[in-house]
Amino acid sequence: MALASLKHWLSAQASLVVLFVLITGGVTPTQAQDFQHQQELFWHPNTDNSITWDLTRETRLPHDDNIELSGTQISGIIRYEVNKAKQLKITRDIIFPQLRKYTKANESLYRAYLRNDYTDDLLPVVTLADKKYEAGVLDSVNINGKLSFYFKERDGLTLVRSFFPSMTDRCLVEKWTLRNTSKKPCTLGIGATELKQVEVGWHGTYHRRIFTDAQRQVTLPPGAHYTFGIYFLATINDEPEPAVSVAAIEQSRDTFLDSMAANLQLHSPDRVINTLFYFSKIRAAESIFRSRYGLVHSPGGGNYYVGIWANDQAEYSGPFFPYLGYQAGQQAAMNAYRIFQRNLPKDGGKIWASFEMDVTFPFGERDRGDAAMIAFGATHFLLASGDLKKSEELWPLLAWCLEYCRKRTTSAGVVASESDELEGRFPAGSANLATSSLYYGALIQAARLAKAMHKPAALSATYQQRAKLLAQAIERYFGAEMEGLPTYKYYKENTTLRSWICLPLVVNLTQRKDGTLEALFDKLWSANGVLTERKPDTSAPAVFWDRGSLYAFRGAFKAGAADRALDRLTSYSTTRLTGFRVPYAVEAWPENGMAHLSAESALYCRIFTEGILGLEPTGFNSFTLRPNLPAKWNYLDINNIQAFNTTFAVNLRRNKNKLELQVVQKGKVIVQRTLQSNNTVEVRLR
Repeated sequence: MALASLKHWLSAQASLVVLFVLITGGVTPTQAQDFQHQQELFWHPNTDNSITWDLTRETRLPHDDNIELSGTQISGIIRYEVNKAKQLKITRDIIFPQLRKYTKANESLYRAYLRNDYTDDLLPVVTLADKKYEAGVLDSVNINGKLSFYFKERDGLTLVRSFFPSMTDRCLVEKWTLRNTSKKPCTLGIGATELKQVEVGWHGTYHRRIFTDAQRQVTLPPGAHYTFGIYFLATINDEPEPAVSVAAIEQSRDTFLDSMAANLQLHSPDRVINTLFYFSKIRAAESIFRSRYGLVHSPGGGNYYVGIWANDQAEYSGPFFPYLGYQAGQQAAMNAYRIFQRNLPKDGGKIWASFEMDVTFPFGERDRGDAAMIAFGATHFLLASGDLKKSEELWPLLAWCLEYCRKRTTSAGVVASESDELEGRFPAGSANLATSSLYYGALIQAARLAKAMHKPAALSATYQQRAKLLAQAIERYFGAEMEGLPTYKYYKENTTLRSWICLPLVVNLTQRKDGTLEALFDKLWSANGVLTERKPDTSAPAVFWDRGSLYAFRGAFKAGAADRALDRLTSYSTTRLTGFRVPYAVEAWPENGMAHLSAESALYCRIFTEGILGLEPTGFNSFTLRPNLPAKWNYLDINNIQAFNTTFAVNLRRNKNKLELQVVQKGKVIVQRTLQSNNTVEVRLR
């Protein structure tokens, strides 16, 4: 995610970066000091799409991590630390994104969310036989869209503590379940927890309340259990508190999780990949917040709420939601494109890169290639949505973005931009490969969209011709030998290998495929995926942004390098799902401490639909497939795909050296083909 201020970033000192990491809920101190052990695996996937950390034999302690849990009006980053004695310490970073505070700090001006850290000091005291009950040592931790801690039996009691957000209200719940494992009844005393905080903010007076609904005394027969909740909620002015209960709020979360499990189901021979795909759907879809313009998708991560960005929302997550069939996600994507369209510049200047502060405050110091990002994402979204009305509504946005890029085309035939989405963290010259590649992809998709909308044939032909000329210019201008490999220089003066050289593969420019894959998966490869830049002769810390790796996987599969891509994807997925920072794709390191930004998870899912299947929308009810199944896999099924206003599945089976492809729409086989890998099949849905 982009920093708000490039100036702020360039002037930041290392000590401030460490402080920033601790504040925003990224990698914690133990992880920062022990980063070299990033390949250690702590977790294992289960058959029910959950992961478990078994502490019964764990020796790699202390260990700490955190996970974000979000609903439309709440986000909680739960930080947990386990010491060598297997005792647990939890800190809850509770964020109310819509409730903004007053601040004078430049960086905080538009990220001044009402938030606080709450430790275990506020928990109710439980007594047993008139003595304070201390939970046993930690037995295991489970993540399944909720976060649960299981404690070993002590004094005839076991305890489970679970965390989950309300999907609709400003409330996060910590659920306690105490079970009598002895052979005798036991009587528990449970103390009160009541904390009230009042603060004046931009929208009025904010009231925060933390309390428990536990009974003061409970008698449990042998084998019986008792459940109660601790609630972290907020209201504004005279707004009444929402009626809360553990059961109702957990049901709202379970309903959301059920929808994630039901749609866009991935079945591959690799349980780790299947599970990370499921978790990626959760993280991509949960980070949707109410705004004055309706639902909007936001990155989260402790910093970015009730706002939209041209890369994260328009380019990364927007095109994903039609396939998932999540209505809130599709509404959020449409709202993001509408906000950009509503704010098109009247003077021919650049489009804004983002809108924060309840999507009302525009920001963008430089042209990052945002018009190309928006056009590339929106054209795909509209085709996959299969909706003529939406396309007609957003056509002015697309036409403006494409024309802006045309006007920014240089005498060399590539598109100029002042920066890229990394906003000066790494040099990008006056014209970079990312902007031109995205514009190329947008032109191809715009030509298809114009045809689907029955616009004059000349318009589609114009876009196709511009794309053809741009492809030639990309080869002439960016094509280069780098470290002995026939690949791309990222900008004219570039002398180092960069991660975004993967983007030509993503948009089907494969002339330099072999050299590019060697650069990405050998020269630039690390335990955390593709490095942003290769600097072998310096002692500078290795920097990575997961989005570069996720695009690289997608491009490699699309280009037919399925076996090589799978080896690297398996390594990456194992680290992200079962390693020291789980269970989602992350933003970056060291910046923002590997925060679990939401749109990166959407990019993970798109590896399979657009990469392995090679799915490209060609109309409102048509698409092409160019499947590339790795040799280690004999099958791949993606079921309940919700795009193009229908439901369908794509099934692949290996048959010796060929693939059996089947497309099933609403229970009926509409395509049955035997083909070689990397061959294209046209599909028209009924």
